[in-house]
Amino acid sequence: MPKFEPVLLKNLAVENIRTLKTYQSRGGYETARKVLTTMTPDAVIEQVKNSGLRGRGGAGFPCGMKWSFLPPNREITYLCVNADESEPGTFCNRVLMEEDPHQLLEGILISGFATRTTNAYIYMRVEFHEQFHILQKALDEAYAAGLFGKNIFGSPYSMNCYIHRGAGAYVCGEETGLIESLEGKRGWPRIKPPFPAIEGLFRRPTVVNNVETLCCVVHIFERGAEWFKSIGTEGSAGPKLFTVSGPVNKPGCFEAPLGLSCRDLIFGDDYGRGMKDGKKVKGCIPGGLSVGVLTESELDCKLDFDDVRKYGLLGLGTAGAIVIPHDADIRQVLANITRFYSSESCGQCTQCREGTNWAYKIALRIALGAGRMADLDLLEEITTNMGMMPGLSICGLPDGACYPIRTIVQKFRAEFEDHIRKQEPHRVETVLKRLNPATYELPILGVR
Repeated sequence: MPKFEPVLLKNLAVENIRTLKTYQSRGGYETARKVLTTMTPDAVIEQVKNSGLRGRGGAGFPCGMKWSFLPPNREITYLCVNADESEPGTFCNRVLMEEDPHQLLEGILISGFATRTTNAYIYMRVEFHEQFHILQKALDEAYAAGLFGKNIFGSPYSMNCYIHRGAGAYVCGEETGLIESLEGKRGWPRIKPPFPAIEGLFRRPTVVNNVETLCCVVHIFERGAEWFKSIGTEGSAGPKLFTVSGPVNKPGCFEAPLGLSCRDLIFGDDYGRGMKDGKKVKGCIPGGLSVGVLTESELDCKLDFDDVRKYGLLGLGTAGAIVIPHDADIRQVLANITRFYSSESCGQCTQCREGTNWAYKIALRIALGAGRMADLDLLEEITTNMGMMPGLSICGLPDGACYPIRTIVQKFRAEFEDHIRKQEPHRVETVLKRLNPATYELPILGVR
């Protein structure tokens, strides 16, 4: 297999690449110039469709198709760049904004032209302090050079771009939650339809795209749609950024074709380089927390938009892998996952608000050594009775909560049962007396 040439991360080691001068010296913005001065918006959308580019933010929806949903006779279009990146285990967008900010801005220019955008808003999570200043400096340079504003590259096209900092809510990674927050409202999702393409930001037609997706757009027009389709697998075209965290020898952000196996991502010489201190793998959450978990025997799963579903996962997600070592207590893993979703549910939908909260209470009880066999069945039942897929919620957060809970309980059930069988007598009564009835928490999770 030939060594893969990085595309999205090709400038990673280039000195001063954050500056406009250095980026332009390597051909930066020439692709945008060509698109804006020689192509029509419809032709740009058609080429993105032909490339097979699917959104890199989690859902994997075809990018060109999303753009084509915009009404033809609209007067105003907004482009919202989703830089919230709140999925646990994911930091590929952070790397792109931090290391190569002008690549993102060039992708915004091309995508804005294609969708006839008048104003673009980069919605960035508040924890990205350094990245905000890096990107704002790059945007100021681009404005000074006439790359944003009026008559860009001497063409009739004009667009403004702004950075908006969110408050760090997980639910604002959902496109309508992002839009509500951007409008200055409480960040929680809208009922759909209408979808953002028809009625989004300020009730105008809106496109919401992820940072990595827009960076891919640059290379589609630099190298061609056929080149892009030649990378990856059937139905999952192009390069992808994968992140790896956990007790591996080389955690980090790596670029590879879609279809890389989870095993190669963890153990490959160009990626994670295996486990620290000779540890073994118990499991891996391969696409950010919300997709679910793979066991060690399932690590040959191909990380593309389709193969992951054969293993009971929600999808590829953000391709942010979290490796679980063999000595991790699976009860603690489950408790941490349920605690996260219970905390981040916006509370708008009853079954999500109550379901994530009760899942956490049950998982915490199991983690503290007071579980019951029936709790495992109850957790599985909870995860089948909430979410968009059963048609019971406004957004997909409860689906994202259900898959890691359900797959961990199902795939590691024997381990849970073994822990429950070994519990001390009368443990339930002891634990319940120590729990705070208002919060159902102990000062330190897992204290004995």
